Amino acid sequence: MTHPAPIRRDHLSTALRLAASGVPVLPLRAGKVPFGNCPACAKNVCGGRPNMKTPGPCTCPNPCHGWAAAITDPGVINLPTWAWREAAGVAYHPGGAGLTVVDLDNAEAITWARASLPATRTVPTTRGEHWLYQGAMQSANAVRPGVDIKSSMQYARWLGPGTGTITALPDVVRALTVKEPSTVRPAAVTVPALAGSGGCPHRTPMYLDRGIAMAEQRITGAREVVHATVYRTFLAVLSKHGRCGCLTDVHIARLFTAAQAKGESPRHCTDAWTNALTTLGL
Repeated sequence: MTHPAPIRRDHLSTALRLAASGVPVLPLRAGKVPFGNCPACAKNVCGGRPNMKTPGPCTCPNPCHGWAAAITDPGVINLPTWAWREAAGVAYHPGGAGLTVVDLDNAEAITWARASLPATRTVPTTRGEHWLYQGAMQSANAVRPGVDIKSSMQYARWLGPGTGTITALPDVVRALTVKEPSTVRPAAVTVPALAGSGGCPHRTPMYLDRGIAMAEQRITGAREVVHATVYRTFLAVLSKHGRCGCLTDVHIARLFTAAQAKGESPRHCTDAWTNALTTLGL
């Protein structure tokens, strides 16, 4: 008779202890990655986590949906016993705990941090260190060589409490995720006019300029899900102005520049624009 593997009580007890202190947790399988979606959630048939913005359980009790499976409810944490039998570690959602982890992946990155960042609590990793700050922010990978930012919508491995006094998230860390707008102008996009259409049907050129300005403001004001905001804004602009031929390279460049100022790459901008064109059949 084959008996199931015992639950890793050390991992489960660590998870419950962290959850009791308000830190959302989830089990990790071998390779430091989350468990895949269960059959009930495979291929996103469950609809996914609501907007993938906040952590919490799915309708099933399994640790699905990556970082968004991180929770603090001990009753739900205890339910997926199969996951804790197979767990190779514990992860947590830093942003959900009001924390930011500066993940330093090598000695050079640590040397840079010691010279550039305020001292805070540090946790040794297999290759470097985690520096923990109080405060959440946008996550980003490779903000500089060997440095990742793990906070909102991201998970980090729990490797112990670390040493030192945790300090407030400084502006110098927040600035690491702010990218300078690309100076490369987007490729010209030709928008076909409807058959039989003549000049621009809008009342004045000011109407278009005001619409582009509002679109720029919508992108600039996005606080999260920037990809989706950029796409929806491009879609709105093209649905209004895409068929009359009044959009110029200057207008498109303004939209791309606003998106790149929020961290979007030129490629992502081009993809979003192309997808919007395709959606509208232009």
